[in-house]
Amino acid sequence: MIKKDLFAEPGLKQITVWGRGVYENKEARDVVVSLTEAAALEGKYVQAWENYVDLPDRIYVPVRAYGKISSNPIESKYVYENEAPDIVVLTEETLVKGVDILAGIKPNATLIINSKRAPEYLFKFIKSNTENLAKIVTIDANNLSTSVITLSGAEGATDASGIGKGIGAPLAAAIVKATGIVSFNNLLDIIVNKSAARKAYDQAIIANVHDLIKTYA
Repeated sequence: MIKKDLFAEPGLKQITVWGRGVYENKEARDVVVSLTEAAALEGKYVQAWENYVDLPDRIYVPVRAYGKISSNPIESKYVYENEAPDIVVLTEETLVKGVDILAGIKPNATLIINSKRAPEYLFKFIKSNTENLAKIVTIDANNLSTSVITLSGAEGATDASGIGKGIGAPLAAAIVKATGIVSFNNLLDIIVNKSAARKAYDQAIIANVHDLIKTYA
């Protein structure tokens, strides 16, 4: 019997957000929750969850949050890791070093990085899977907001601290600008820090990876 490829689902988009431990676990979670909640307003099928294998209670350990958005019912809803992401997000820039952040990415994938540096500079540190990467997007989210450090909202609980109150808001806005995965107005309906999101939408820098490869290969 041939096993069906669950990651070939038509209309399915997978989002993986990398952060560091308790300092950025909420921000990683806020990115996927805000995008999936905005997509739900558009009648999409969605999932958002955290990777508990990553031990989010530890300081500075790389952690991940995942989101799925689809125009059809999600067949792979019981697969609890995004093994073929379309969008990868880094809540801080040093994750480009020493972590295989682009493992399994689909063709035409987008990478969004919280950094004041140019995409061209950060691209030089990415060692694998650049052939499937279409865009690198940078946004100085730390200049637009501050991280919210809290355990509120973890493990499926209601987030009393508010969705998109910290740097998750500008990061989500940069994703929307680069990919159009949801309506920006719907994103604003979900997040708390609307001012930071609007500024990020204007300030996000998008670079074409094909051009970067020709320059730095």
